[in-house]
Amino acid sequence: MTESDRKKRVVIMGAAGRDFHDFNTYFRGNPDYDVVAFTATQIPNIEGRLYPPEIAGPDYPKGLPIVPEDELESVIENERIDFCTFSYSDVSHEHVMHVASRCLAAGAGLMLLGPRQTFVDSKWPVIAVCAVRTGAGKSQTTRYIVDRLREFGRKPVVVRHPMPYGDLVKQRVQRFQTYEDLERHEVTIEEREEYEPHLNKGTIVYAGVDYEAILRQAEGDGDVILWDGGNNDLPFYRPNLHIVIADPHRAGHELIYHPGEANLRMADVVIINKVGSACAEDVETVRNNIAAANPNARVFDGRSPLSVDKPEALKGKRVLAVEDGPSLTHGELLLGAASLAAQEHGAKELVDPRPFAVGSIVETFEKYSGTGPVLPAMGYGEEQVSELAETIRNSDADVVAIGTPIDLARLIDIDLPTVRVTYDLALEDPGALDELLSKAIGG
Repeated sequence: MTESDRKKRVVIMGAAGRDFHDFNTYFRGNPDYDVVAFTATQIPNIEGRLYPPEIAGPDYPKGLPIVPEDELESVIENERIDFCTFSYSDVSHEHVMHVASRCLAAGAGLMLLGPRQTFVDSKWPVIAVCAVRTGAGKSQTTRYIVDRLREFGRKPVVVRHPMPYGDLVKQRVQRFQTYEDLERHEVTIEEREEYEPHLNKGTIVYAGVDYEAILRQAEGDGDVILWDGGNNDLPFYRPNLHIVIADPHRAGHELIYHPGEANLRMADVVIINKVGSACAEDVETVRNNIAAANPNARVFDGRSPLSVDKPEALKGKRVLAVEDGPSLTHGELLLGAASLAAQEHGAKELVDPRPFAVGSIVETFEKYSGTGPVLPAMGYGEEQVSELAETIRNSDADVVAIGTPIDLARLIDIDLPTVRVTYDLALEDPGALDELLSKAIGG
């Protein structure tokens, strides 16, 4: 066998999401490649697992190991790797090239799979909601579009970007319709934050590992597929309308993060969210960058107005703000809904949680050193949830403001007064988006 005839040996670099999708859609059953392993980063405790043979297919009867990304060079050398595939999201372009340099120095090339290799087609119209950064406002936009589609007489089904941090075989296809489904699937706080708001509105949600199998089952529950993206990743399904959220609180990031810039350039619609709380100069920077990168996109201004259940409880108080974890960590968002609400309603100060952190919460602050003075609601397992609760109890705050998409006070014991902060999307020109949605679904 000549060098050109042998299968190319591949490592897929990921974070328990896009990496599995790239394998399933491009590498599984592909006679030209032999995938040797996955590497894992971003999410705690996802390495050391096995991508199971039940999903990997007959070419991988023992499954595939998932190893820490720190071991990349040794895997390349020991396994004679030809190519590494970069398959995770919300990292700077500089980070991607540092990874590329590590691969090149170890002797391997770097691949980036594109939509043509990884899109799955649906028999129903697909509306995709994506973003240029984590925490830009995908969730409230998805909920908004669900409401609009129902007004058109359609039955949308939400398919959420993967968060499979448990038993991958059991999580191959997950269907959520009730709170009991959340318990049955033993979901993390991060998953609850994404699923519960949909369930509260009577929307069926799918997620899991094998997204073609997920799509085929989801198609039986409705007549429009709504892709609810994660991080700033590209959609897994070929969209009839691709909506991308930009965030002026991180103006300029729309051009320097992967694959958020690709989303921006692919978008049919770009919503500049949070215009009410961002400065005008930053909004204009984002608007100019959109015009330069994608002049054909329809651009909308959006707001995420905050609703506070007990605003009077914040005035003059020392407030611990608990925010959506991924938005603060790899999303690098400095302030979230709880901290903005505390400032808006006259809090005396935001309590810095770092002196009170324990266990993996300490490690989170060390890894994401720019985070603070807010507390990311990390909850990737029971132990981390317990450490989050202990960190909150340790604080000397007067009040805890909860800005996560779910009410943490229902999941953990908080021995302090709490204030709940929620948010939705308000568009400047909703009728124009309605027209685009109607056209996309053939209405």
